[in-house]
Amino acid sequence: MAEVACWTAELDSVFARVAGRFARADLRWRMRDYVRGLLGLATRKNGWQLAEWAGHRTPDGFQRLLNSSVCDADALRDDVRAYVGESLGPGGVLIIDDTGFVKKGTTSAGVGRQYTGTSGKIDNCQIGVFAAYATGSGRALVDRELYLPKAWASDRERCRTAKIPDERSFATKGELARDIVRRCLAAGLSAAWVTADEAYGQDWNFRRLLEQLGLGYVVAVPKSQQVKSLAGAWRIDQLIDEAPADAWQRLSCGNGAKGPRVYDWAAAKLPANVVFDPDPPSHHRWVLARRSLSDPGEIAYYLAHAPVGVETDELARIAGSRWAIEECFQAAKNECGLDEYEVRRYPGWYRHITLAMLAHAVLAALAARAGDEPAKGAAETDQPSSRSPWQRSEGSWTLSYPAQEPTATPSPTH
Repeated sequence: MAEVACWTAELDSVFARVAGRFARADLRWRMRDYVRGLLGLATRKNGWQLAEWAGHRTPDGFQRLLNSSVCDADALRDDVRAYVGESLGPGGVLIIDDTGFVKKGTTSAGVGRQYTGTSGKIDNCQIGVFAAYATGSGRALVDRELYLPKAWASDRERCRTAKIPDERSFATKGELARDIVRRCLAAGLSAAWVTADEAYGQDWNFRRLLEQLGLGYVVAVPKSQQVKSLAGAWRIDQLIDEAPADAWQRLSCGNGAKGPRVYDWAAAKLPANVVFDPDPPSHHRWVLARRSLSDPGEIAYYLAHAPVGVETDELARIAGSRWAIEECFQAAKNECGLDEYEVRRYPGWYRHITLAMLAHAVLAALAARAGDEPAKGAAETDQPSSRSPWQRSEGSWTLSYPAQEPTATPSPTH
């Protein structure tokens, strides 16, 4: 009974928080039934089954809620983000990633044949760019944008049929990600770090924005990523290949379903850019690599921008926190119907996705209060000794650029 009372109190509090985003009382009641249905035990969270779960004769009311009601989905998103920030606490990691929603037909807003990690191939799908917020207490989705391929953005008649606003023009996924980061920071979300996979990490504009905002980051990059300085440019895999054996540390980057996720890690600070960096610097740039224990040839590469004094174990923890958004996608899809919508129009997508995010945020908040999340931690091994060209300096490794010829002549920017 206590658990039921806790659920009821939490839902009532959340519904009161977001009620003002719906123009009429009947819409507010439909929203409550819809979110309860997303959190319920229906086999699929589609219109008919949600209506049946809520005791409605048909799904018409839910369809009107999503497609034609007066509802401010962006203000609702702001409420979700604030609720997550309050529930999970300050100093977390903002994680950027996208996920696909496989669809049939050609009329759903933004649908097209494009690659999605959801199916691992080029598929007929919609792509959403998302942000999750993660702390030691839990993780939840806090923002979203629907990606519109150029074929959609350039066809205004098709856009109008799908109710896509005329002011919505083409934007790359990286541009959408930068908008999301700006929005989260402007709203006061207390993120100390940002992480993302290589699709975003290799984007210089994305990294530069984070540096301008004063954020630390650890972002994945491809092995061909060039690391530039006034002295030249080198591939990141070349720099990591130069790492001596004792530069590698065995560390956990966080707990997974089967316990600590342990890898070998190597990290080194990059020399400061004397033209563009402040003196003394508040942050250092790093190269970082993660090597599989079972397959040493499997290496992942990262670029980092970290406050002065940060150690390798913290960089590894931030890199490992990126998996939290995959866990959010899985939970939101499996438990809250994130991908089981039947709407085709642009407003309907945003309303369903945001309500599913709200439902998932309730689960995250309740879990955080129950103390269900494992504590973060990283096991640290003995510190390695110095060996050129990786040089030991004040307790950490620093790279002096290797002797081989650079791969390109860079501009004097990072």
